[in-house]
Amino acid sequence: MTTEIERTPGGAIIMNGAALRDDTVLRLRAEIESMGLGYPTVCLATVLVGDDKPSQIYVRTKHKKAAEAGMTSTHVGLAIDATQAEVEDTVRTLAADPSVHGILVQLPLPAHLDTEAVLDLVPAAKDVDGLTEASMGRLMRGRNGHVPCTPKGVMRLLERYEIPTVGKKAVVIGRSSLVGLPLAVLFARKGVDATVTLAHSRTTDLVEVCRDADIIVGAAGMARLITAAHVKPGATVIDVGVSRTESGIVGDVDFDSVQAVAGAITPMPGGTGPMTIACLLENTLEAARMLGAIPPAPATNKGR
Repeated sequence: MTTEIERTPGGAIIMNGAALRDDTVLRLRAEIESMGLGYPTVCLATVLVGDDKPSQIYVRTKHKKAAEAGMTSTHVGLAIDATQAEVEDTVRTLAADPSVHGILVQLPLPAHLDTEAVLDLVPAAKDVDGLTEASMGRLMRGRNGHVPCTPKGVMRLLERYEIPTVGKKAVVIGRSSLVGLPLAVLFARKGVDATVTLAHSRTTDLVEVCRDADIIVGAAGMARLITAAHVKPGATVIDVGVSRTESGIVGDVDFDSVQAVAGAITPMPGGTGPMTIACLLENTLEAARMLGAIPPAPATNKGR
């Protein structure tokens, strides 16, 4: 890391995702530069349907960080009323393009489009968002593939701050296929070896479920759902949720109260969001390797 460990006024370690993202970008750039000449530039392609401002900002940030990592990128923007055929043709073209190594379809798509049909067209090797049926199946089976970026980012933060997981109790609040479900699988994997509870909005007595946890991840999209009452002293609390309120964008964690009892906590913003982009770039580099466009990873980076 490029920064020293920061702490909240209550003494909790701040799990700085922005700093870890920047270090990841530098590491990826060094890996790419170490290959020298003679290989194609690693390329990320994004597809955005419509003019949603937050989505436009997310996509621009992804392209900016890709450039900083020594990658190139291409973007296809389609009108909000684009047809299913137009979106599918765009993805097919990128899938067939050998110069494109990773494809990200910015979600959510407009309501009139069939999201699953679009994602089905992304080849598993190029699915750097890790959200297709093939990628999710590989994750469940423990086979080589791309792990969804936000869950992967959560695991990277736990690794960076040396938060123990073996034999620990983890509660993941939220059961979406984007975050909650794959994150529960990652926590249960051999080598991580946590005991996982997958909770949600209908969980009875959520406070008691969480109070027994060593690690709590809020991924329900419910503003300030997790309070100090949910957290046992010293627990690690990770905020993935995003809610738009009258006071602005807030997470699932009531940061001010929770930081006083937690042992480690992610800020909002600056926590898991930046790590989603970092892991997207990690997956893009790995996609180029899976496609045989660049050499395998050096031995020192295997198992990262």
